Amino acid sequence: MTAQRLRRGDTIGIIAPSQVPDRAVYEENIRCLERQGYRVKRGRNLYKATYGYLAAETERAADLNAMAADDEVKLILFGGGEGAAELLPLVDFEAIKAHPKLFLSYSDGTSLLAAIYLNTGLVTYYGQTPGVAARPSAYDRAQFEQHIIKGEAGPFVSNGERCALHGGVGEGILLGGYAGNMALLAGSRYFRTDPAARYLLFLEDHETFHNVAHVSMLLSHLEQSDFARQISGLLFGHYSTAAQPELRERLARFGQKHKVPVICCDDFGHGENHAILPIGRRAVLDGDQNTLWFC
Repeated sequence: MTAQRLRRGDTIGIIAPSQVPDRAVYEENIRCLERQGYRVKRGRNLYKATYGYLAAETERAADLNAMAADDEVKLILFGGGEGAAELLPLVDFEAIKAHPKLFLSYSDGTSLLAAIYLNTGLVTYYGQTPGVAARPSAYDRAQFEQHIIKGEAGPFVSNGERCALHGGVGEGILLGGYAGNMALLAGSRYFRTDPAARYLLFLEDHETFHNVAHVSMLLSHLEQSDFARQISGLLFGHYSTAAQPELRERLARFGQKHKVPVICCDDFGHGENHAILPIGRRAVLDGDQNTLWFC
C-alpha cells in the first residue's frame, strides 16, 4: 500500500516521537517548508518535555495518532533521538491503514517507520528529518522529489563512494534503518514479517555513536533471529568520514556467511548525504554491478 504523493500546497504534520525539539530551530524549519509552498501543522505536544528528557509516551503517541487520522495531513515528518519504541503499544495502526499517508524520518524514527510498514503494509520512507527537508542540498532535494513527490522507480542514485563487499544479486522488500533500532525491533510482536517473503536489509550507524564492535554485535543479533533466513542482501550506509576496513571486513563476512550481496555507501545515514529508502518497496541489490534498483 502506498500513499498519495505530496504536492505543493499540501499539509505536512510535524511531530517529535524521539526528542524535545529546539523550538527556535524547528520554527525556522517550519518557515523554510512554508516558503517551499507547503502548509505545516504542529503536533499539539511538539515542544513538551513532561519527563524532562521527553514528552510522555501518551502525549507523543497522541500527536502521531492525531496526524494519522487527519485527512488534511499528507506527510508526517519527524526526526530522530531516542524513545520512539515506547510509542509502539499506543500506535493506532488501524487509523494508519484507514488514512494512508507518507511517513518520513530516520535514525530513532526507524522503530515507527518499520513497525508501521510491518503492521499495516503501508510503505514508509527512511532518510530525512524536518531540518534536512527544510534546507536540503541539491542531492537531498532530488531524493525528496523522486520518492516523496513522484514515487519513481529506477536506480538508487549515488552521491558518494559506493563499494561492493560481496557479490551476487538479491531481490526483495526493502526493510531497515538505524542498526540499533532494527536489532531491538527484531523478535518483538511488532516485527511481523511475511514468512514467505525475502527482504533486502539496509542499515546504518555512525562512528560518533558506536564503534565497529558494537555494530558487529547488532549484526550478530539480527543474524541470530529468525529474520536472518529471509535476508536477500545488505546495504550499509555512511559510517565514517574515513575508511573503516574493520567494518567493511565485518560486512563482507556477513555476505559470505549468508551468501547474499553486500554493498556499503555514503548515500544515506548520519553523514552529508540523505538519500531516501522506501521501506516496503521491492528492490534489487546487485553486488556484481554495485547497484540498487527500485522496482
